[in-house]
Amino acid sequence: MSFDQGAILVTGASGGIGAATVRHLRREGADVIASGRNVEKLDELANETGARALPFDLKSEESVRDALQDLDLWGVVNCGGFGGEIATPMETDISVFDEVIAVNARGALLVTKYASKSMIRLGKGGAIVNVSSQAALVGLRGHISYGSSKAALDNITRVSALELGEYGIRVNGVHPTVVMTEMSAFYWGREDIGGPFLEKMPLGRWATEEEIAAPIAFLLSDGASMISGVSLPIDGGYTAV
Repeated sequence: MSFDQGAILVTGASGGIGAATVRHLRREGADVIASGRNVEKLDELANETGARALPFDLKSEESVRDALQDLDLWGVVNCGGFGGEIATPMETDISVFDEVIAVNARGALLVTKYASKSMIRLGKGGAIVNVSSQAALVGLRGHISYGSSKAALDNITRVSALELGEYGIRVNGVHPTVVMTEMSAFYWGREDIGGPFLEKMPLGRWATEEEIAAPIAFLLSDGASMISGVSLPIDGGYTAV
């Protein structure tokens, strides 16, 4: 893969999938700008990989605008996310729902808004990859907030692909299954939850962070130069059955 067209911004880089994506892109020689909420983790990642750290608040349009409006970008990975709560529609805390939407959907739209202005200004095209979820493709118990936010992100992907195509900017989405991190283990690590889930998945195992990062890198690369507007499940076949 060649990533010499320009800088690639990765949001959510202080988390597992975002950090893995930064590492993968840096190994491929990309100029990467890593953004996230945890400044200490961003600095550690920057020191490890040679990426540039750029913290900003996804929930604040002013913060996103100030960070991106003068930044020359060719690519974006919208990986910043908030898991929210495990709750049914009857029990959900609407304030949590609002925050999940604010980060996962509204935040990605804000980044797309200002990053695409940079791409259009530079006139070299570009690529955006939105990190969605299997929860946007199928109903998962307890995922009313998270799944709704990712379904909204999927529409942002489709409409952005339509609107930005004329500028040579491709927009795609990836839909990971569970990566068994410390954060996800509290729910998916339960035998009564994780066991039945894996029994329904053809590959029957959890994904690794690198298994998500590699397809993201592909969709940013010239090898995907005719791919735009797709929703790519990275889910071991779960949503296919």
